[in-house]
Amino acid sequence: MNNMRPSSAFFLLFCLLLFFSQASFASQVDTLRLRSYLLKITETPQARQYQHLASLNQVADYLRSEFLKNSSRVTEQVYRVNNQEYRNIICSFGPEDKPRIIIGAHYDVCQDQPGADDNASGVAGLLELSHLLAQEELNYRVDLVAFTLEEPPFFRTEHMGSFVHAQFLKKQQIPVLGMISLEMIGYFSDQKHSQQYPLKPLKLVYGSKGNFITVVQKWQAGTFARQFYRHVKQQALLPVKKFKGPAKIPGMDFSDHLNYWRMGYSAFMITDTSFYRNPHYHLPTDTLETLNLTKMGLVLETVYQALIHFNSNG
Repeated sequence: MNNMRPSSAFFLLFCLLLFFSQASFASQVDTLRLRSYLLKITETPQARQYQHLASLNQVADYLRSEFLKNSSRVTEQVYRVNNQEYRNIICSFGPEDKPRIIIGAHYDVCQDQPGADDNASGVAGLLELSHLLAQEELNYRVDLVAFTLEEPPFFRTEHMGSFVHAQFLKKQQIPVLGMISLEMIGYFSDQKHSQQYPLKPLKLVYGSKGNFITVVQKWQAGTFARQFYRHVKQQALLPVKKFKGPAKIPGMDFSDHLNYWRMGYSAFMITDTSFYRNPHYHLPTDTLETLNLTKMGLVLETVYQALIHFNSNG
């Protein structure tokens, strides 16, 4: 060691610091915990779709119990559709009376399939964020909302859980900074041509590999969306690409952020691009085994770190 040249010693020190900083940083999101969440959400007696109310309620009860481990402020928003009761589950952090940041994901599926990516991945993300936020002092109120009835036949109707929630905020004139929709965040591929686009020329800009996460914003997305994206880029632990365009492009509004746009809130979607990448979209093959939990964890770590930096800096 005494014979080691200064440049070699510096390089070794740099590698050790990098290793320990990455090991410490990577420990924030627990992929084993993510896997346990995903198993509980996807393995119900029947698919968690609107016709199987018992399975929907089983998942809702599980989400409530997990949220309660991290916050005493867990509430339900119950509403009726066709003489049946459906439930949004809400977990809150930060000052009660401060403006809110809404982070939401839907827990129902389309027809009879496990829906691991669509959208157990997003809901598992909410549970993991609740675990991380339990230790934070926040300047804003953060509401993690698990929505029901995002999927057909209720998509784009007033029966969507996110419509019910967004409309309530609007009618009650509750201050909202903005909304983030976690919609399919677990499927990645390094294979060429694994990524498709609504417009073919976009492949020249974004590439053909589905190895990134996307922030989807419409034109004039609002101050919150613009500011939060800046923090996402600064904290990103995997490739992040922003797609901004008119809401009429197919896929731009295919999730719960749609209803916050309708109510005039600044909102955006974080997604693996859904059917533009994942060949298992709305199929029985959308299973846990198809997900990359390591990269999914990096997505959540990025969102968490961006949220904490936004909380400190705006």
